[in-house]
Amino acid sequence: MSEEFQEVAKPTVAVEESPPESNPQEDRQNKTSWLEALARLGLGDTILRLSTSALTLLALAAIVILLRIFFTSTPQSAQAGSLSVETEAIESMVNPASIPQAEIAYRGIARMAMIHTIIPSRPRTEITTYTVQAGDTVFGIAEQYGLRPQTILWGNYYTLRDDPHRLSPGQELNILPIDGTYYEWQSGDGLNGVARGLNVTPEDIINYPTNNLDPATIGDYSNPNIKPGTWLIVPGGTREFISWSAPIGVTRDNPAVARQLGPGACGVITDGAVGYGYFIWPSNKHFISGFDYSPETNHRGIDIAGSMGEGLYAVDAGVIVYAGWNDWGYGNMVVIDHGNGWQSLYAHMSALNVVCGESVGQGAVIGAVGSTGRSSGAHLHFELMNSSYGKVNPWLYLPPP
Repeated sequence: MSEEFQEVAKPTVAVEESPPESNPQEDRQNKTSWLEALARLGLGDTILRLSTSALTLLALAAIVILLRIFFTSTPQSAQAGSLSVETEAIESMVNPASIPQAEIAYRGIARMAMIHTIIPSRPRTEITTYTVQAGDTVFGIAEQYGLRPQTILWGNYYTLRDDPHRLSPGQELNILPIDGTYYEWQSGDGLNGVARGLNVTPEDIINYPTNNLDPATIGDYSNPNIKPGTWLIVPGGTREFISWSAPIGVTRDNPAVARQLGPGACGVITDGAVGYGYFIWPSNKHFISGFDYSPETNHRGIDIAGSMGEGLYAVDAGVIVYAGWNDWGYGNMVVIDHGNGWQSLYAHMSALNVVCGESVGQGAVIGAVGSTGRSSGAHLHFELMNSSYGKVNPWLYLPPP
C-alpha cells in the first residue's frame, strides 16, 4: 500500500464541552418575559406589595437590633450625659438616684415618676365654726360634717334652743368634732351627776383630749377642779330635748297649762264636741314641704305643703283649747282637743276662723295656711298628740296621701 494512501491512526482526545457564555441581553429578556407572564396572571401588584412589606420589616428589625446593641454597650458615663438634660427638666419631680441602674441601662432614659400625695383623713378634735347659709337645714349641716342632726342642736342650745326652725342665715354654729353634747360647766356641778345626766361616764369627759382635763389634778369628782363657764365636749353624750312647742295634755279639762305658750291659751272649758277616733287630712295638699317627723331633731310633727291662704280643716271633731299667737315660734296656732285622748295642733297659720271653747266638726275650716312665726315659707306644721303615747308620727294615723 502506498504511503499516501496509508491511514495513520491518531489518538482520540475527549474534549469537555463548556457551557455557553451568558448573554446579559438575553437574561434581561427572560426576566422581562417572566414578569410579563405574572402580570398577565394578575399577580404583579401583589408580589410588589409583598416584596415592599418584607423589605420594610427587615429594615425595622435591623434598626431595633442596632439600637439595642448601642444602648447596651454605652458606658455608664455616656448614659449619665444623655440623661442630664432630662434630669434637669424633671429635677423637682423625680430623683435620678432612686431609679434602678438596670432600668436606666435597659431603657436608656429615666421614666418620669407619677407622684401622688395622699393626705390621710385625720379625725377632728377641735370645735369648728360654721356660718349658716340661706337654704341650710339642720339635716344638711349634720350630713356635711358626718354628724347626727341632734348633735348640731345639742352643740348650739343658746342659738337654736333645741328648735330646728330657729336656724337662720348668718348664725354662727359650733360644729363638734364627734357626735355628742356640748356642756357648759356650772358652779356646784359634780362629775358624777353631769356624766349621769348626759348618759356617759366621768372618764368619757375627763379623757377627751380637747377638754384639757388632767386626771391627776381633777380632784374630787363631787367638786372637781373645773372652772365654771368651761365648755366641755361630751363624746357620745345625749340628753332630752327641751320642749319649745305645745305641751302634752292641753285638754278641755285643763287648757290653762298652755298659758306658757302665749296669749292664745284658753280658759276653763266645760263642754264640747267629741271626735270619732279617726282622722282626715288637715289641708288640700298631702305632701311634705319642709321638715318631716324627726324626734332626733326635736321635730315631732310634719310640715305639709300649702299655698298662702288655703283652707285648713279640723282632722276630727272636738273643741278649741288654744287659738292665737304662740311665743315659741309657731306663730298663729290652733289646738283641738278631740275628747278621746287625742289632740291636734296647727301652726304658722295666716288666719284663724275659730275661737277658744268653740266646738268644731270633722272637716270644719279652722283657718288658713300661712308663714307666721319662725317659718321659711307658707306651709302647715301639724302635730298629733295622745294623752297616753305623747306626740306621735302623723303619717301613721292620717289616710294614705
